[in-house]
This record gives sequence, structure tokens and C-alpha cells, in this order.
Amino acid sequence: MSKYEYPRLPRHEITAVLAESQIAAVSEADLLHPDPDFICNLYTHIFLDMDSQQEDQGQMEFGALEQLENPDYHAHSVQVMNLYNKIRQLIAAVNCPKGFTPKDLIKPEPDRTELFLSALLNFHLHRNTKLDLLKPIGDDLDILEDRRLAAEARMAQLNAEIAECEELRERELPLVQEVNSKVKELHQTVSGLNKHQMTLKTSMNQVREKAKELDVQISNAEFALVQSVQENANLRSKIVQSPDKLQRALEEKKSVLIETKNAERTAMQSYQDKTTTFEAYDKVFFFFFFFY
Repeated sequence: MSKYEYPRLPRHEITAVLAESQIAAVSEADLLHPDPDFICNLYTHIFLDMDSQQEDQGQMEFGALEQLENPDYHAHSVQVMNLYNKIRQLIAAVNCPKGFTPKDLIKPEPDRTELFLSALLNFHLHRNTKLDLLKPIGDDLDILEDRRLAAEARMAQLNAEIAECEELRERELPLVQEVNSKVKELHQTVSGLNKHQMTLKTSMNQVREKAKELDVQISNAEFALVQSVQENANLRSKIVQSPDKLQRALEEKKSVLIETKNAERTAMQSYQDKTTTFEAYDKVFFFFFFFY
């Protein structure tokens, strides 16, 4: 049964459940005529199967017997009382309509015995069903517990490794500080070299600018030199190598100039003569035209 309930089981079902659960081999006749020792033994087997006794039963009974003067005479009574308390508490916990009394152990009645057995066996079946449902969870819990233990072991190992690393770090701390100091010095050196490099780059740029200016000046000087060479060549070509030739050339040019001037005077004289003649003709023509 998946849901707990305590219907009154028939005697044949009670015997069947006891047999299937391997609690006890009981016949219907045993339930019709219940014997006190048989009933106590049956209840004990049911509780042992359910494992409801959380403490060692023998240890509990021994502790109770120590309080008595003659424990040997009361051993059975203590066992019966412990069993009675267990049955009474469980019957009350499952809300059985009838309460369990000492008489149900000392002088059991068939009807009440069947009712209490029905309640206990129904609870037993219900409990087993729930345990079966919880078994995968229990298995998972076992797996998780194993993982937890493995994780704790791993954590312990890692903590040991961390402690070892911390110890090693403490031992190497002076060396690390020395290296850091050298690195700091190197950084400062690199910074100084970078500044020096920037200064050199600036100087190089200035030198390049001056070189460009000098290149321009050299180009201009070369161009001026070429022009000077050309002008010098022209002047050299104009220089007269022989003074006699120059004198003859001057005399020839002077003679040509005189001839030119004479021709100019002759031309001017001829022009004036022609102008005078033209004016005379013009006057004659005017006079002739006026009178005729």
C-alpha cells in the first residue's frame, strides 16, 4: 500500500504478509487462539523487522535490571515491559481506534490481537513502500557523501599544497624583492634611455632640416656656378684676341657709318628737292585751275 491506513486485515492476509515479509510463520489457528508467549515473540519479530528499536535492546534491559535487587527474577518482566511500551507508542502514533494495554500481552484476545496486528502490518507495508521510494534518494545521498568525502580529501590535499606554496613563497620572498628592485632600476634605466632617444631623434630631425637647407643652397650655388660658367664662356667668346683685327673692324664700321650718313644726307637733299618741285607744281596747278 502506498498510502498508510489500518483497515482490519483478515487472518489469512495477516499470515500471508508475515510470511512474505519473512517475519514469522503463523497459521490462522495461532491467531484464533493467541498464546501470550507466542504473541510476545510475534510482536518482537515485527519490531525487529521494522528495526524500530533505535538502541540495543539487551543494553537497555541490562541498564533497567541494574536498578533491581534481584535482576535475574525480573529479566522476563523487563523485556515484556519494554516490548509493551514500544507497541503502545507505535499503536498510539498510527491513531489506532483502540489503545494497547498490558492485558493484550498477558492475556491477548483474538479480535484485539488481529486489530493491533493489522495496524502494525499496515504501517510495516506503508513504511517499506516509502523506504523503497526513498532508496534511490538514499543511494544518491550515499554517492553524494562519497563525493563529499572525496572533495574534503581533495581540499585537504590542496590546502597542504597551498601551505607548501606559501612556505616556498616566504622562502623566495627575499629573492623576489631583489628581482623587483632590479626590475625597478631597469625600468628607470629604460625610461632614461627613452628620453635620450627622444633627444637624439629631435637632434637628428634638426640635422636633417639643416642638411635639406644645405642641399638647397648647394643646388642654388651649382646653378649659379653653371650660369657663371656660361656667362664666362659668352664673355670669352666676345673678347677680341687681336687688337689689329679690332682696329680694322672699327675702321670698317666707321667707314660704313660715314657712308650711311652721306647716303642719308643725299636722300634728305633729294627729298627736299622733290618737295620744292612738288610745291612749285602745286602752285602752278592751283593758278591754272583758278584762272581757267
